[in-house]
Amino acid sequence: MEGTLQGLCAFSLTRVVGLLWLGVLVMICEPILSETMQAQSRGVYPLGMSALNSGVTPESGFTYSNQLLFYSRDEVKDNDGATLPITGSNSVRMDLNSIVWVSTTTMLGGAHYSAIATLPFAQNDLTSDIRGNVSAGSGFADSYYVPFVLGWNKSNISVRAMYGFLAPTGMFTANATDNVGSGYWTHTISSGQTFKRLRGKSLLFSTFEMFEFHTGQEGTGVRPGQTFDLDYSITRSFPIRSMRLEVGGVGYEQRQTTPTTGPSIGPEKSRERYAVNALGITSTLALPHRKLNFGARLFEEFENRATFQGYSLQISASFSF
Repeated sequence: MEGTLQGLCAFSLTRVVGLLWLGVLVMICEPILSETMQAQSRGVYPLGMSALNSGVTPESGFTYSNQLLFYSRDEVKDNDGATLPITGSNSVRMDLNSIVWVSTTTMLGGAHYSAIATLPFAQNDLTSDIRGNVSAGSGFADSYYVPFVLGWNKSNISVRAMYGFLAPTGMFTANATDNVGSGYWTHTISSGQTFKRLRGKSLLFSTFEMFEFHTGQEGTGVRPGQTFDLDYSITRSFPIRSMRLEVGGVGYEQRQTTPTTGPSIGPEKSRERYAVNALGITSTLALPHRKLNFGARLFEEFENRATFQGYSLQISASFSF
């Protein structure tokens, strides 16, 4: 299973990606590929989505963002990181629609208050070379809301503190093979930091941390283990006439911090702790005079544990009004 969740905000796509601390991911538990393999798990946060400018709060007003996310994985890793002799593939495709509002007033030393709502549509597929299609679902997925965001934009550093929750609005039925939602609520606490260096603040280093707290799954009694997420990036921006190009390296990590519990969880499964690692490249193009932003990121995963392993392609566009 795989989680879903998301938010977004930005005057530039780089900001959008950073403020799109999104939390919408469609699946939170992946079905079995064979009778000898139990479901693999991840958190609900779509990894890598807040790697850029994660501490930056956009200008006051509204921003709309659309993000197309594609996750493809064709390796299955055990709890020690070894590749299991199971052939198949897992893919998740998401279309995230986010609206961000930022207030004009400030508080607590210059912080702006903002809020985010993300409405996702998703399609997932799990296929085994031996058993064929194991599961597939599509439709409106779990929605993500961030009612509390405080952001401070200073000369050389920007910081944000956030609380949000993932609501189980996607279709979910225990033991069904066409689920799009997770079947449980998730509360999140997160923070982003962006450090600006060199003349014109053209060198940017960002980090983003999130803690996920999951409730019990409806109809199964399973409670997924809690999750820690980390995104990061280092980028350089260049002016091109009236536009601005930002390129650099990105990465993400995810760790399960507590055991998964429930009546169907055996001792071996309860000892599992999924871990995800990835590095990649990013490029964004901002047109400030038109308030338009476009970008793309490509991540390659490595040394995962107790989950699938593959790559992620993420394409974004946004405008402010």
